[in-house]
Amino acid sequence: MDVRIYVGNLAKSTTQDEINTLFATAGAVTSVELVKEKGTGMSKGFAFVAMPTQAEADKAISMFNGYSLGDNTLKVNVAKPRV
Repeated sequence: MDVRIYVGNLAKSTTQDEINTLFATAGAVTSVELVKEKGTGMSKGFAFVAMPTQAEADKAISMFNGYSLGDNTLKVNVAKPRV
């Protein structure tokens, strides 16, 4: 079962491909879901990344929490379960 990671404080211009490329340096990426506004299609500033193992997810969190992407400092942690 994949481990979902929350990635916050993204620039509005950040693309799904940029997130995928960044997180792929920490391990295999199963999927990237960049959350967008319905009306404009612009990023809401956060995304979810799925990785196949807890070890890869932990590595990504330690590598990218506090990481500077563009002018923003990323907030990265394990995603809370959907309610």
